[in-house]
Amino acid sequence: MNRQSASGFDLSPLSESERTAREATLTPEERRVVLAQGTERPFCGGLLENKKPGIYVCRLCDLPLFNSTAKFESGTGWPSFFEPFDPEHIDSIRDTSHGMIRVETRCARCGSHLGHVFDDGREPTGLRFCMNSVALRFIEES
Repeated sequence: MNRQSASGFDLSPLSESERTAREATLTPEERRVVLAQGTERPFCGGLLENKKPGIYVCRLCDLPLFNSTAKFESGTGWPSFFEPFDPEHIDSIRDTSHGMIRVETRCARCGSHLGHVFDDGREPTGLRFCMNSVALRFIEES
């Protein structure tokens, strides 16, 4: 059964064969972050300085996650956004690793680790979705 988001995207999980095929395209660093909840080093991500208009999608399943209009410079070293493309596209999970309490963000369709969300972001939401560049793929507006 297909589950659709308010913005019209299919949130049904990937089939086992499709997931396996997509995971085979990941680099070792992407696998470490996306599949094993890793974190890329700050100020090293390929999308940190991107200012082009477009959509940021999940690296593994291509679900739209963020619009470039929600991106802002947080000074943290990771791409930051104040709101998702569609709130239904991101799952939030309590994370108590590394001696702190945070909220981990994962893709709602495939469960890929994206990063974390904090309440010290920009208006209008006051949120900072702090994402790993390797967890995202950018599609430039044409």
